[in-house]
Amino acid sequence: MGQSLKKFANGEQSDNIGPIIEKCYDSHFNNTENWSLAKFCRAVVLTVEDVNQKLDSTQFRVPKIETLERLHQKYEICRGKSLTREEYHKMLHEIILDTKVTGSGAKDILLYLFGVPITALFIKQSVIPQAIPKEIFIPGVTSATVFLLAKLHKI
Repeated sequence: MGQSLKKFANGEQSDNIGPIIEKCYDSHFNNTENWSLAKFCRAVVLTVEDVNQKLDSTQFRVPKIETLERLHQKYEICRGKSLTREEYHKMLHEIILDTKVTGSGAKDILLYLFGVPITALFIKQSVIPQAIPKEIFIPGVTSATVFLLAKLHKI
């Protein structure tokens, strides 16, 4: 599989996306000859669902019907042509570029790493400003947040 799809998953997931996509081709796109648009859309949705399930925090959106109609025409599936593995990879690349990556994994981590310590500092300054120095309090809260995130995400 090309680098173009791997770059959409991060870290350890980039090594796992290739086999997932290959498995999806074998199970959902093995023979696309004479497929209707509805059957094509169903296979794409199942593929996106399978990839999202395996990758956990990285989520790909289901493409718009206009995108699926365009791809159905472009790869001539509507004319009875069967989709090759290479065309399948190109098609998934187009779907991912069109729909972008969604998911709250990165946003959550940034929110927790910056939001929790700042909120805790604000509360500390309001309630007990002199009890613990900021130089100890902020790193302590940040470390505790990272520890909890690691436990939640099983890192």
